[in-house]
Amino acid sequence: MRLPVAMKEARACTLCEPDLPLGARPLLQGSSRSKVLIIGQAPGKKTHEAGIPWRDVSGDRLREWLGLSDEHFYDPALVALMPMGFCYPGSGRSGDKPPRPECAPAWHPRLLRAFRSVELTIYIGKYAFDRYLAHEFASMSEAVSAHEALLPDRMALAHPSPRNRPWMSKNPWFAAEALPALRQRVAGML
Repeated sequence: MRLPVAMKEARACTLCEPDLPLGARPLLQGSSRSKVLIIGQAPGKKTHEAGIPWRDVSGDRLREWLGLSDEHFYDPALVALMPMGFCYPGSGRSGDKPPRPECAPAWHPRLLRAFRSVELTIYIGKYAFDRYLAHEFASMSEAVSAHEALLPDRMALAHPSPRNRPWMSKNPWFAAEALPALRQRVAGML
């Protein structure tokens, strides 16, 4: 399936709308020319309200980690954004609820086939790890620390949420080694 058709259909999805507190508003971007594919969790409330993926504090940190300006990050010819759940799932006791489970099985296979030019896929957070990397690594931290083995075409990242400051403090190699390697790889594709 051609990406424009798949994207148009995914953006119109209402599969799990009855279970969404703010209704369906699928947030994703990409084109058949996208070089980097970012598979994240699900939009937060601020991004849902803005209607722009990663338009929040976590997105600011992610763009910093990647070494990308807003202009480059939001250019679908460079970056495809495909979360595990396309819509804001609502909030729970300790943050946002998990991505809706219907989304990835319904849409990821179709969209992945259409992203023909992707050179680097970045898996962000537990839900992307569980779906795509858990068969290779015992934990998300192990997958993130394997950045040298995964690059040049894949990389796992902890979620850039401020809630992950304790993880970053316990893993100083992430900022010292993994992020510079990621920035270098991304810069090489621009």
